[in-house]
Amino acid sequence: MTITLNGSSLTIEKLVAIARDNEKVELAPEALERIKVCRAMLEEKLARKEVMYGTNTGIGEFSETMLNDEQVKEFQKYLIYNHAAGIGDPAPIEYVRAALAGRINVHAHGNSGCRPEITLTLVEMLNKGVTPVVCQKGSVGASGDLAPMAQAALLLMGEGEAFYNGERLAGHEAMRRAGIEVPGLQARDGLAAINGSNLLTAMSALHIYDMERFLKQAEIAAAMSIEALLGNMKPYNTKLHELRGFSGAVMSAKNIMKVIEGSDLTTGKMKTKVQDAYSMRSTPQVIGAARDAIAYARSQVEIELNGVGDNPIFIPEDKLTLTGANFQGTPVALPMDMAGAAITMVCVMSERRMNRLTNPALSQGLPDFLAHEPGFYSGMMLSQYTADHLIVEQRILSTPASIQSIPAAADQEDFVSMGMNTAIKNGQILDNAYGVIGIEFMAAAQALDFREFSPGKGSNKAREVIRKYVEHLHVDRPLYNDHNSMKELVKRCEILSEVEKVVGELG
Repeated sequence: MTITLNGSSLTIEKLVAIARDNEKVELAPEALERIKVCRAMLEEKLARKEVMYGTNTGIGEFSETMLNDEQVKEFQKYLIYNHAAGIGDPAPIEYVRAALAGRINVHAHGNSGCRPEITLTLVEMLNKGVTPVVCQKGSVGASGDLAPMAQAALLLMGEGEAFYNGERLAGHEAMRRAGIEVPGLQARDGLAAINGSNLLTAMSALHIYDMERFLKQAEIAAAMSIEALLGNMKPYNTKLHELRGFSGAVMSAKNIMKVIEGSDLTTGKMKTKVQDAYSMRSTPQVIGAARDAIAYARSQVEIELNGVGDNPIFIPEDKLTLTGANFQGTPVALPMDMAGAAITMVCVMSERRMNRLTNPALSQGLPDFLAHEPGFYSGMMLSQYTADHLIVEQRILSTPASIQSIPAAADQEDFVSMGMNTAIKNGQILDNAYGVIGIEFMAAAQALDFREFSPGKGSNKAREVIRKYVEHLHVDRPLYNDHNSMKELVKRCEILSEVEKVVGELG
């Protein structure tokens, strides 16, 4: 189904469909008309020699430098050349596709001043699978993601590089093979293509989508561990959480009880402790807090996806040009720093439950380190080491990037968001998180195998899925293959999908 970009209805789910599923896009007719009206106004102002930043002036520290008519024609080309200054490996294709979709949605408001040909060319690139090669690093997340977006904009001049049909090609060749006409750059076009925090926002949107699914899997893993540790079920009664009032905790408790439904533990006939450790009974509060943090981040990211991130901004109905800083990445970077820390926090608690499963002093009678012959076999002793390594790295990565500003452009740009650093490190945090929760899943499945009672429907289904990829640990074996298998299993959400088939959709 084609997704219409109109400037105001782009959701994270739609962006995921564009970025990952190659869903086709179209520019809403009314949006195209707005772009045309705005461009006509800009050209009138150019003819009157009205001063407009980045159009007939230099940029950054050179904003007071006026350009003559001949320079205005050539300036956008050199602007893109100068800003295409990133470094490192190419960003994943899904990130760049999402960034292009976000940029089109900015243009759809009709406040960017570019020619319609620029926006329509970006639409064609998405629909025909031409993805600019963009270095991941180089943006400070203010004045937009200038370095990566400029590298993408090179294709609008038939330059740069692009991925097309699985090949990395010269930009002009990719455009030729796809049958896309190169529009070239005229006044304002270049800056309108790059002057927003589109890549870091795109990455953040995809991360939010993945974080939300990760938290559901963290709840499934927690439910399995709590069952294996003969947990007292009272802390997961939703009435407890409704009295406090945090919606994330209410939902988390509901999900855990859904997974555990049907367990012998829920009958009240099995002996349990009066009160369990925090890593068990605080699970709804902790994962719930992460849910609330990520819900806030989602709201900010979706505002940005549908806002006008540009400079200057042209308002045709008022014949007005406003210079400001709507490219500033902080409104996304700050909540996404919190979102990354929330994922790390959930993993810290996961490791503590995994420790209880393997620690003979805390495991409620489970074999030492979940080994069949403790002492001769070491069981899952070293799995905890691996989780600990991942968590320490996550803690380092959870230092906020949004407070790390380093002034740029001779102090004209003296506070920047560093939001690209936030986006990059959140990808790394998530990658580690899949490993940590994968290890808890593996330990919880092993522990449930030792228990002689019927677990909940969701827990049992999760164990079945795990056993398709990782065998019960009867005798010690190298565990790195199992760890990697579990990490990939969590990443592709197969456990979540299968558990929801038997317990219903998790909130």
